[in-house]
Amino acid sequence: MDYRKRLVARISGGLRRRALCAMVLASDAEVLFLDEPTTGLDPIARREVWQAVRRTIRENRTILLTTHYLDEAEALSDRLYVIERGRVLISGTADDLKRSVGGTVKILLPEGASQLDSFRSFGSCITDGGSLTIIVTPERLGEIMEVAVRLKLLATVGPVTLEEAFLRVVGRSIDEN
Repeated sequence: MDYRKRLVARISGGLRRRALCAMVLASDAEVLFLDEPTTGLDPIARREVWQAVRRTIRENRTILLTTHYLDEAEALSDRLYVIERGRVLISGTADDLKRSVGGTVKILLPEGASQLDSFRSFGSCITDGGSLTIIVTPERLGEIMEVAVRLKLLATVGPVTLEEAFLRVVGRSIDEN
């Protein structure tokens, strides 16, 4: 469908957001500000905006991007700032922020929140409902798995995510206000 002659008020919110991003990115400004550019976009449109942002960065232009989508921040940013209530809590690369939480490995215990005291000494613990996530260095993995087996808990192991680093940096769990 041809949208060139339509009034902006007569197109969908997602298409409006894409048009706004296109207008900003098409400018020749050296510094661009994008405030949550992909909010409300479907996954395909969101990736198209990401491609446009990457093209703009390759042109040696600077983009200041604000977003609540941590996967987006990690995918598009060279440097991240975690800001809460107007204060910069931490800054660095995504890998720097992930390492700052005390480890590079996470152990997810879906039914482990009630056993928090058994795992607290191992490292950073984050609760989310009934789940417990422990962030540690790889050297502690065997010890934690022994405790999990003894308590008959299912455990999965994976890398620390930017979301887990964020939650640790802001100093509270999802269960808190």
